[in-house]
Amino acid sequence: MDQRNSSLELRNKLFMLLKERAFRRGKVILASGRESDFYFDMKPAMLDPDGASLLAELILQELRGVDAECVGGIEMGAVPLIAPVAMKSLDHGRHLRGFFVRKAVKDHGTKKRVDGADIAGKSVVILEDVTTTGGSAMEAVRAVTEAGAKVVLVLSILDRGEGASDLYAAAGIPFKSLYRAEEFLAIA
Repeated sequence: MDQRNSSLELRNKLFMLLKERAFRRGKVILASGRESDFYFDMKPAMLDPDGASLLAELILQELRGVDAECVGGIEMGAVPLIAPVAMKSLDHGRHLRGFFVRKAVKDHGTKKRVDGADIAGKSVVILEDVTTTGGSAMEAVRAVTEAGAKVVLVLSILDRGEGASDLYAAAGIPFKSLYRAEEFLAIA
């Protein structure tokens, strides 16, 4: 099987897993404050061995050709993605170190906002589980920029298509997602 067919097969497997474990219909208030009649709770998929493996593989495929030294993002959305991607990066001939951005600075110990790999002077990718307006991942972008890193890409598992791509385009930050909400809405 060639690489393109293999990628498509992995993408389809992950799509089915996300459809089963992450996608829900029903009224909900999103982190952005908006109301929606559908929701994606990625944690059950990200914390499942099959889901974690598929996500890491597809994220690393998306990062081919992206000059990055570290991967990370805001707690909690990115945290379950970081370790599997960092670990599997070795299988892809890379050595991507992981980090995460706290929503608030620790009030004890090192009092760090960005924890994990030292990202100062590094090129980084911000990972996110779901983007709506893009505000949560943009918070991570600001924090890592303040810590001396350069953001080369924001990569989301799923983009709801409600403004995130416009936000990052306006900021001059490349943005990609593995899936768009409309793919799931079309089959529901």
